[in-house]
Amino acid sequence: MKKFLIVLACAALAAVVVAAQKKTSTSTDESLIAAYKKTYPASVSDAVELVTGKNGTMLHDMKLVTGTPIVGRAVTSLVKPTTPDKATPALSTKHSVEMIDNAKPGEVGVIVMEGTLEIAAMGNLMATAAKVRGMAGMVLDGAIRDIWDVRRMGLTVYARSSSPRTAVGHYATVARNVEVQCAGITVRPGDIIVADEDGVVVVPQERAEEVLKKAQEIDDREKGMFPFIRQFKSLTKAIEKFNRI
Repeated sequence: MKKFLIVLACAALAAVVVAAQKKTSTSTDESLIAAYKKTYPASVSDAVELVTGKNGTMLHDMKLVTGTPIVGRAVTSLVKPTTPDKATPALSTKHSVEMIDNAKPGEVGVIVMEGTLEIAAMGNLMATAAKVRGMAGMVLDGAIRDIWDVRRMGLTVYARSSSPRTAVGHYATVARNVEVQCAGITVRPGDIIVADEDGVVVVPQERAEEVLKKAQEIDDREKGMFPFIRQFKSLTKAIEKFNRI
């Protein structure tokens, strides 16, 4: 009996420790995301290159269609061309729908329509689900449709094009929460998406703290440049002093 009570106490203690670790991890992640929301995506873009040596900014045609700047962890869906019999209404959106229906508040959905910008990756039905799930927004390597309705409901969407054409009969989803190539940049589930009207930046999750620190340094340096430029009326002198443009 005594041995059983000891085992029970140990199990209870372990559960408490796991819960505390999970709470700490969640709190840390929330703080990280909150800090990224205070940075400029342009600074984050520069910081990703300085830290990783690689470009982290999506192609220039990935634009804000509706909504506001966003920051959040990525969840993904991959969609590929297929034959009409495999592009049924259910299969054409299966993994994208599952991705949205399982998304946590604040996450950013990334849907890649492989090989086309002429077919909609999402319309107002999926947008409604994303909105009620509390997602931060969607990033579409493909087209968006029903823009007027998506704009009305207030969901943020970045996309490379717009088109009323459906994926049904042409495309089928093949996987969710996998690594994808979105507008020229690798995106993995859990990477941080930072986006505004300038474009969309992807921060590799394992370098997120380093990139944030560098982006904050860039922001701080620029804050010092504005009053310097106003005082001396010279951008050349500011560049010489701060080594930044």
